[in-house]
This record gives sequence, structure tokens and C-alpha cells, in this order.
Amino acid sequence: MKLYTILLISLCGLYLNAQDTLEGRVLTKNGNDTIPLIGASIYWMNTDTGTVSHEDGKFSLPYLNTNEKLIISYLGYKSDTLSLDNNRFLTRFLEEITVGTLDEITLTQRRKAIQKSYFEAQNVVTVNSAELLKAACCNLSESFETNPSIDVNFSDALTGTKQIRMLGLTSPYLLITEENIPMVRGASQAYGLSFTPGTWIESIQITKGTGSVVNGFESIAGQINTEIKKPFSDVPLFFNLFTSANGRQEVNLQGNWKINEAWSSGLFVHGNQRTQEMDRNRDAFLDVPLAKQYNVLNRWQFINAEKGWVGFGSIRLMEDDKQLGALGFNPAQDRGKTNIWGSEIKTNRADASLKIGYVFPEFSYRSFGFQSAFSHHNQEAFYGSRTYDIEHQSFYANVLYNSIIGNTKNKFKAGINFSYDHYIEWVDALNYNRSDRSYGGFFEYSYENLENFSLVAGIRMDRHNRLGTFITPRIHLRYTPEENTIIRLSLGNGRKAANIFAENQTLFGTNRQINILSKGGSIYGLNPEKAWNYGLSIRQLFKLFGRSGDFTVDYYITNFINQVVVDWEQEGQIKFYNLDGTSRANSLQLSLDFAPTDALSLRLAYKNYDVKTSYISGFLQRPLQAQHRFFANLGWESERNNNEAQWRWDLTFHALGKQRLVSTQRDQPGSYSPAYGLWNSQLTRAFNATFELYAGVENLGNYKQIDPIIGAENPFGSTFDTAQIFAPVFGRMLYAGLRWNL
Repeated sequence: MKLYTILLISLCGLYLNAQDTLEGRVLTKNGNDTIPLIGASIYWMNTDTGTVSHEDGKFSLPYLNTNEKLIISYLGYKSDTLSLDNNRFLTRFLEEITVGTLDEITLTQRRKAIQKSYFEAQNVVTVNSAELLKAACCNLSESFETNPSIDVNFSDALTGTKQIRMLGLTSPYLLITEENIPMVRGASQAYGLSFTPGTWIESIQITKGTGSVVNGFESIAGQINTEIKKPFSDVPLFFNLFTSANGRQEVNLQGNWKINEAWSSGLFVHGNQRTQEMDRNRDAFLDVPLAKQYNVLNRWQFINAEKGWVGFGSIRLMEDDKQLGALGFNPAQDRGKTNIWGSEIKTNRADASLKIGYVFPEFSYRSFGFQSAFSHHNQEAFYGSRTYDIEHQSFYANVLYNSIIGNTKNKFKAGINFSYDHYIEWVDALNYNRSDRSYGGFFEYSYENLENFSLVAGIRMDRHNRLGTFITPRIHLRYTPEENTIIRLSLGNGRKAANIFAENQTLFGTNRQINILSKGGSIYGLNPEKAWNYGLSIRQLFKLFGRSGDFTVDYYITNFINQVVVDWEQEGQIKFYNLDGTSRANSLQLSLDFAPTDALSLRLAYKNYDVKTSYISGFLQRPLQAQHRFFANLGWESERNNNEAQWRWDLTFHALGKQRLVSTQRDQPGSYSPAYGLWNSQLTRAFNATFELYAGVENLGNYKQIDPIIGAENPFGSTFDTAQIFAPVFGRMLYAGLRWNL
């Protein structure tokens, strides 16, 4: 009886405390873009009770439940005075003060294209659509050229595909999601980043270190999440044309329409092609592939704010064809013959997803969410006399519940995941079919004192038919000893099943013999991968000559308990085996962001990577991994007219140190590539808020790798290798385009 009484009193206390909190968001409109206002003041009139809005515009303060009025104010915007008769979640748009409505000068602040989290416990960098316009961003893989958090590398001398790395590790060790649904994984690992056009992207969130347990157990080094433009808030019609000196043409057409107050829909159409054969280095091989891609996405959005419902549904169809290899190769006539080396990669993909969210109208801190996604990926490819075909069907479902413990300082998320992957895979004449199934539950607790400390601690338990039953813990801490200093710590582990062929498709552009040194595991005879990640980040905000800036130090350590080692060390061989020894990736990044004037912005970064693995031949630095990298970006905007800059110019510099090379016919054991630097630049002319022209150049200095293809004179011989790439193959590339918002 006493226990029952105590529980009853506790539950009543939780309920009463929950009712004493008011939460909401402070936003503004810039055209069709919704922008959170950071640092807005929210307080009860004639009281000392108030707060400020966080980086996403959210706020929380005690609900007085009296006749007091709530004041919301922000410099340069008209203040709001509200009378509230309940504490439901409040969303308020402030109107910007226009010239002439004040007797004094109105100060405005330009929104940063790259924003670093301040209040979040996790180390998150948000890249918005304005940053994506600074470079030739044709797809997601090309979206990180002006961002120092992600390294963009060249995967091989054939496909023109760019590979990304973070914290010194390749993309398979990152969880890549689309609106928090796993997207680039399994069969799509090699080329999946090129399947999302850049013009579709609203923003990208980059999380360093292990991600949230909510999204699964696969995140080891970090997470990259893309948000696609929403039909409800995007422009009614958008048109984009792009052309480049490497023969690529691209067109994008996006339309959105509002059906009624609740329903909106959007249609996104993308197409690109490259039909011109180019061989600038005169090795008789194409520098970039002949290619074409068709990509169509239809989105539906439902919002009923009064009843607390929101939903998204989407269907996407994509076809991507690439032809690689020697000049003059004709697939219909030359496939299967040894007179001329060529390759074709044909990919068809269909995706469907559904997201439903419900916020309890009486208790805005409670919400329920359901996510599901299905994809069918079919790739048929041949490389000279080698073949690699893979068909991958995937289903994912996630049920999520959010609420509080006592008050909004203490929140939690709980839910369950289910995923299913079926692979039909042919490597040359060998079949590697398999089905993977996993289901798991998670609980994540977060605490924030609304001042200087926040914590996110999560744990999940999963049952996988090949990885077994295991527990994944993760924790993130943020402490602000003073207003301008933010310290973050993180710790967690992750696991993954290595899809050794899909993740290393560059091997098929070689004639190396494949050797799998089996350990009796359930995935290609190998055991699953497991690693711990530890992170420390210190961010210091400062003022210099009256201008704001910040300096950040990030240091992350990834230690592998088990890893599938990809060993290229022996000429003519590629070996896959489980780690026997030590494998680590230590990453140090120093970055500086500073705006000397209203017109200029400067971004600098230095990165040091200590990435070493125990190979059969010894404990070595990972090949084709620069230990030292330097990044610089200078941006300039002309004086703004009606809040729009007529001219925008960006200059980006990437410097890469020497990279270790494996033993080949071209490279001796212990040899290194030369260090080099790349310059990219773009100039944009905006004629009004809806129309602009842009032109730019990549690799301004025309730096190229000499003889990128090893054994090009005998492509069917044992020494042929197109995977040993440390620098650009094509050289200088000019491009131009237009954007038109209607």
C-alpha cells in the first residue's frame, strides 16, 4: 500500500511539473525559407522569468498560468505580445522591421551557411542550401568541397566517382541517412552519394563521433543526414541548368503545389549526361566516363497542427548508366573480347518511404513517430573480363516515442527498429547470396539545465542473425564553463557487417586476384566489425577588431576491436581478412571561422590523421591517406540590395600531404605520392531574388596525376590497376549554369 501511494504521488508530481513548462520555437520567413531566430528573448511581462531561444529557435521556460503576457523580441524584428490560456507548444513567426518604420538604424545579421551547434550535446555541423551553391554541387558526393569536416577523395581512374572520408575513415564507417532513414548502405555504398542531386537538398547535418542510438548501431565515425526540400515550404517552381568542360550537362526541374491547408506535394526531376569522349593524358582511356542518369522523386506532405499530425511520403525512381574504359569501346560489339578493354555499370533503383508523427495536443512534450522505407537496388556491371552484379532489397522500420521525466530538462526517447536486407551477389563466377535480419530496442535520455550543461546517454540492444545479440552504449556531454567556451566529450561503439565487394568496387578495375582469408564467420567467412570511438571538442568564440569568430579543436580516436582488413600490399593480390593486431584512426582538426568585414568570410582548417592498421606485412599507415591536410575558404559578397547580394565569389584551397603507395609495377615498396594543392573558385551574379547565373573552375592549377592507370598498355595483363589514385585525373574543369526560382 505504501509503495502504491508513493508511485501515485510521484506520477502526480510528474504531471504537475510537466504542466508548468511552456515550450516553443521562434522563427522568421526569408522568402520561402523558414529560418530559426537564435538568441530571441522570451519572458513574462512584469516578471523576472524568461529565457532565450536556442540554435534551432526552440525555447523552454516556466508557464506561469496567470494573466501575465508573454513577450517575444529580437533585434531588428517586431516584438510580439501574447496572451496565452494554455501551455501548448508555441510556434511564432516574427516580422522583420523594414526601412522607414523606425527612426533609428536597424541592425541585421547574415545567417551563416555553415552553423556549428552550441546547445546540443553532440558535435553537429549544419550545412544549409546556401553553402551548397558555392561549388559545382551536382550531387551529394560533391557537396562537401567547401566544408572542412569532410574529406573528398578520388576513388579510381575510371568512374570519376568521389569518395568521402571523415575522421580518417571511409564512408562505410559513417551512417549516411536521408531524413534520419538509412540510405547509402549495402549495394549503394560505392555510388549511392551520386544518386541524390544537390538541388534537392535543403540542408546537411554532419555529426562527428558515434551518432544517436535512435538511428541504429552502424554509426562508428559519425553520421551524415540530408534533409530534402519540403513541398510545404519550398518555392513553387525551380529550374537549374549546368554544363561543364568535362562534357557533363545537367538539368533540374522542381515543382511544388499546395493542394489544401493540410496537403502539399512536390515533383523533383533530374537528368544528367556525358556523351563526349575525353582523354587529356593520352593513355587511350577515358578520363571520365560516358554517363547518363534519370532521377524522379515525388513527395507528399501532410500537416494538421491543431490535431498534432504530420506526415511525409515519397517515391523515387532512378536509372544510372556508366561506360568506362578505352576510347572507342562499344559494349554491344566488344564485351567479352580481349581486343579492347571496357566496362559498363548499369544501376536501377526504386525507393519508397513513409514518415508519420503525432504530437499530443494536451502535452506538447509527448510525441510519437513512425518511419519506414523500402528500396530495391539492382546493379549489373562488367569490367573487362570481370563481372560484378548485385541486387539488394532492403526494408527498414522505426517506432519512436518522446516524452519527459518530471520536466522538460529531462527528456527521453524510446523505440524499436527492424531491418531486413536480402543480397543476390555475383563476383565473377561465384555467388554470395545472403539475407540479414535485425531487430532491436533503444532508450536515450537527455538532460539540459538550460545554462551550461547537457547530456545525451543512450543504449540499445539488437539481435542480428549474423552479428548475434549485442548492446551498444553511447554518451555525449556538453559543458560551457563560460559563455564563449563549449567543451564536448563523446564515447560509444558501433558494429557493422562488411559488404566487402560493394564497398570496394574499385578492385574490379584491376586484375588483382581476390583472396578471402576466412575465419569461419557468417559474412563471406569473416567476422563482423566492431569499434569504439572517443571524442573531445573544444570551441572558443571570440571577438577580434569588433568582429565575431570561433576557433575549434576536435580530437577523435577510433579503435577497432575487430575489422575486415582490405590488404592491397602485395602486387597482383587483394586480400580480405579479420584484424589480427591493432587498427586505429586518430584525427585532429584545428579550424578557424572569422568574418573580417560584412563582405568577407574566412574559414581555415588543419587536419592530422594517424590511421594505421596491422597488415600481414606489418603495422602501416593506411595507403592513399594523407596524414596532413590543409583547407582554406574565402567568401565575398557585394553590398546587399533588398537583402540580396548581387555578386558572390568563393575561393577554396585544399592542400594534401604525401600519401603512402602500395607496391605495384609503377610504385616501389615504401614510396609516397608528392604533396600537392588544389584551387577551386566560383562567381555568381544574382539579377534578382529569383534568377542568377554562376560560373566556376575546379582544379584551377590544372594539377594531374601522371600515368594514373598502371599497365594501361596491357589492360588484360596481371599488372593492370586503376585503383591507385591519389590526385585528379582530369585536370582543370570549367563549368557554368543558371538557377531560376519561379
